[in-house]
Amino acid sequence: MKNRQEDDETYVVGWCLFVVYLMSLAYFLFFAEATGRTFTERTYHYNLIPLHEIRRFLVYRRQLGFSAVALNVVGNVLAFVPFGVFLPLLVRRVRSFGKTLLLGFEFSLLVEIVQLFSKVGSFDVDDIMLNTLGVLLGYALFRLMYIWHWHHKRKRVDS
Repeated sequence: MKNRQEDDETYVVGWCLFVVYLMSLAYFLFFAEATGRTFTERTYHYNLIPLHEIRRFLVYRRQLGFSAVALNVVGNVLAFVPFGVFLPLLVRRVRSFGKTLLLGFEFSLLVEIVQLFSKVGSFDVDDIMLNTLGVLLGYALFRLMYIWHWHHKRKRVDS
């Protein structure tokens, strides 16, 4: 009975952490001034050409500075890694690679659409690609943790 109770508590903690992650992500994507989310310029900005902004950031990396490039390229990937870990961990129906990747893509698309219509940030197809790559890396991390856990659990049972 104790294991079931511990599992329930872990599940609740996992959901709480996922909600905190989503709230933090929303803050950084829509409200954080440090990421350029000011409300002074409220115009529509969008990029529909794949790899256009990534290429621009790499070509002008010296002029833009390391932090701007890292924030845009690496930040977009890392910001969605937890999504790829938490979702299959907490929702059994979404444990497959394809479902997790599709939901991560859809969530990223939703974020970009909200940024476009709210005029906070911009709609950028490159961000969707980088975010989806982050979900993919998160899912790979989930699978590694799952395999490690299963292997150690089986090892304890066999002992």
